[in-house]
Amino acid sequence: MGYSTGRRFFPMLCFGTINAMGSVGKALIGLGILLVLVGLLLIGLERVGIRQWRLPGDIIIHRDGFHFYFPLGTSLLISLLLTLLLSFLAWLAGRAR
Repeated sequence: MGYSTGRRFFPMLCFGTINAMGSVGKALIGLGILLVLVGLLLIGLERVGIRQWRLPGDIIIHRDGFHFYFPLGTSLLISLLLTLLLSFLAWLAGRAR
């Protein structure tokens, strides 16, 4: 048995889909820029005076010397928003074909 040329293990390299890596890189750069913008927005809102992001459904327990915060409502809202955003992007990608 000889050495493999890589076709069996990396078929995407043999059929020209290696160019798709450029679009993945652009998407990651776009996501990074989006995260920076969200971070700057949060910093700006904190300087204005909006600091608390507690929604109904968030679990907060205060005891002597113990504080517990579980953002259940916030997590559900973020999950819903990301689901809608990613579904919309998948729909746009499907229309482009």
